[in-house]
Amino acid sequence: MTGAFTVEPSTLIAIVAMALTTYATRVAGLFVHWRHAPGPAARAALDAIPPAVLIAVVAPMMLATGWPETIATALTALAATRLSLVATVAFGAACVVALRLALGG
Repeated sequence: MTGAFTVEPSTLIAIVAMALTTYATRVAGLFVHWRHAPGPAARAALDAIPPAVLIAVVAPMMLATGWPETIATALTALAATRLSLVATVAFGAACVVALRLALGG
């Protein structure tokens, strides 16, 4: 008899392996940071990661949805030149909400 939450052993092994790998990379990053302070070039590269991830998440939405999202993305890109990352995300979310209400999206 099969239960409602039965998991095949190979699936469970894969999930545990991915969890351990994720945890190991996070812990390794902390140890490397404690032992070696990043130089200016490495610091600049690390500082560029959050906006790059944000763009990777936002770009498909901009291209695959309607006009409210496309306009909000353009306005958010302009705001990103002046605002902090958190303020830019909040501004972008507010733009999408306002434009969906205004343009019926």
